[in-house]
Amino acid sequence: MNKIIHVAAGVIVNGEGQILIARRPDNAHQGGLWEFPGGKVEAGETVRQALVRELQEELGIVSQSLERLIQIRHDYPDKSILLDVWRVTKFDGKAHGNEGQPIQWVEPKALNEYEFPAANVPIVAAAQLPSRMLVTGNEVSVELCVAKIKTVINNGIRLIQLRQKTWTADQWAVGVPEILRLCRAASVGLILNTPKGNFNAVGLHLTSQQLMSGELPAKTKNQWLSASCHNEAQLAQAESLEIDFVTLSPVARTQSHPDHAALGWAQFSNWIAKAKLPVFALGGVSDDDLQHAVESGAQGVAGISAWWPK
Repeated sequence: MNKIIHVAAGVIVNGEGQILIARRPDNAHQGGLWEFPGGKVEAGETVRQALVRELQEELGIVSQSLERLIQIRHDYPDKSILLDVWRVTKFDGKAHGNEGQPIQWVEPKALNEYEFPAANVPIVAAAQLPSRMLVTGNEVSVELCVAKIKTVINNGIRLIQLRQKTWTADQWAVGVPEILRLCRAASVGLILNTPKGNFNAVGLHLTSQQLMSGELPAKTKNQWLSASCHNEAQLAQAESLEIDFVTLSPVARTQSHPDHAALGWAQFSNWIAKAKLPVFALGGVSDDDLQHAVESGAQGVAGISAWWPK
């Protein structure tokens, strides 16, 4: 078994929302590829201490505000890497390549245009995703659904999963273009949950049954593909199919599914510790649970009742 190298890495965000990436030296492992800066956790250091030290050494910045983002283990033929990734949103100093390495500030959506080591691919997704995802409530009226989406966008939601199981194909055809226009104008991501129709340039969400079937819809490089998971087998399937991110539910009991046993935070945290992709906590969670979810290893929280207007 390869020795596991514990690495602290930072997704560093500036005041304009851009993310810093650095190019690895050509003679290094995975040389010539881009990465999120960081380095090995030394004996006696916490991950946070190691990241602060590494970023000061590599970039000349002193990190002030850090929070967990994602942890990824990746096995290369010659070594295994445990990447402990933190989002850095406040720092002192002007970042520069202290060791001669090229660095670049990149818009989150442009990260897909750069080539990263395989271990960094889930981090790219995590860096682009917000910490909250709204799942829409069921609405008979397209007009009312559109009006409510305007409200949640104004309230700060930046990722929306459109889930309307009772809509006809005609309602989808009318609703999606208008909702997509609203989302694009506000830089909000839109994910369609099993739509009735073919819609370009939007993300798609798979049910757990669709996920386990293994039959994936075609998507472009910049489209999201997410899925619903409820157990470890489904998480493993999502990884094997290179799904961009998933929801894992139910964390707590919900009014919509009162007969479904809740996972609880301990089991939720244990399962996603083995996952190699961003995971949103879903089911009976709200903004009050966001910090707990992040500390448990989640990308953030997802839900309906927490944000969908009554």
